Amino acid sequence: MRADTAGAGMRAAVIHRYGGPEEFRTETVPEPVAGPGQVLIDVTLAGLNYADLHCRAGEYARYPLPAVLGADVVGRRRGDGRRVAALLRSGGGYAQVACAEAAHTVELPDDVADEQALALLEQGTTAYGALTLAGRLRPGETVAVTSAAGGVGHLAVQLARELGAGRVLALASTPEKREFARSLGADRALDPGDPDLAERLAAESGGVDLFVDLVGGRVLRAGLDALAPFGRLLSVGARGGAEESFSVDELADRSAGLLGFWLQHVLADRVLFAGVAERLFGLAAERRLVARIDRTVPLSGVAGAHRALAARETMGKVLVDVRRED
Repeated sequence: MRADTAGAGMRAAVIHRYGGPEEFRTETVPEPVAGPGQVLIDVTLAGLNYADLHCRAGEYARYPLPAVLGADVVGRRRGDGRRVAALLRSGGGYAQVACAEAAHTVELPDDVADEQALALLEQGTTAYGALTLAGRLRPGETVAVTSAAGGVGHLAVQLARELGAGRVLALASTPEKREFARSLGADRALDPGDPDLAERLAAESGGVDLFVDLVGGRVLRAGLDALAPFGRLLSVGARGGAEESFSVDELADRSAGLLGFWLQHVLADRVLFAGVAERLFGLAAERRLVARIDRTVPLSGVAGAHRALAARETMGKVLVDVRRED
C-alpha cells in the first residue's frame, strides 16, 4: 500500500525503494482512506510473513513507492470497535491504521488473544487449506511437513494430528527446531539436509501419503521419491529453493499427484474463508491448536525481524507491535 494515501497522520515502517532490510524507515505518513467494501482498522499487532521479504526486495508484488508492507493485522474496527483480524492483499500492515476489504476481515472470539488470532489467520488458514482443501488428508494417512518449525509448518504439524493423520513426519533444519516439532506432536523429526532424505522418509513411514512442502528444490524431489502409491506431493511455497520439474511418467510410475495451494482461492470465497477462520479459532480456544510467538518487535525492529526471518533464526510467528517504536 502506498504510504502517501490521503488521510490523518499515523506511524508506519516505510520503504522508499526496493532492496534489503535497511530500506525500512519509521515515519509519519497519512492514514489510508476506506473505499467501498473496505474498513479501517486501528492496528494493535501486524504479522511478518516470508512473502514480505520478497515484496521488500521487489521480487513479488511491487507496490507503488513509498510503500507500507505487511499482509495481516489484528486490531479494532473503526465504527463499532469490534476486535478483528484481517488479511491485506495490497499490504499496509506495518502501520497503526490499516485498510482491509470487509470480506477479508473476521471478528475475533473473546477467548482468543490478539497474538494467537493473528498467528493463526494467515499461516493457519494456509496450513488448514493445504491439508484439507488441496491435500485432501484422510484419517490414518502419513503426512510429512517441511519447514516444520516455521509459521505455517508448526501449525500444519498440529493440524495434521488434529485431523487424524496416522503418522506425522516433520522436517526441520536444526536440532532445536526438530525438538520443537516433536513437542508439537510429530512422530519423527528429520534433517532436510540429509543426503538420504527420501530413503529415511520412506523407512519411517512405508511411504508418505501427503508431502506438504514449503521449501522447494531438492527437498521437493525427496518428497516425490518418498511417496507411497497414490500419494500426493503438495507445494505451498518455495523459500528460494531451485525450481524442480517432474515428468508425467515419474508421477504415473507412483500413481502420484502433484498439487499446489494458494491462499487467494480461500479468500475469494467469503463463506469458505470465514468457516476456516471459525474452525481455527475454535481449536485455539480449546488449546488444541497453539501458535508459537517467536518474538514481538516495535516498528523500528521490522528490519531486524526481516533479517532474522531470512536467516531462518525464527520458530513460529513474528509479530510487530505497531504502537511501539523502540
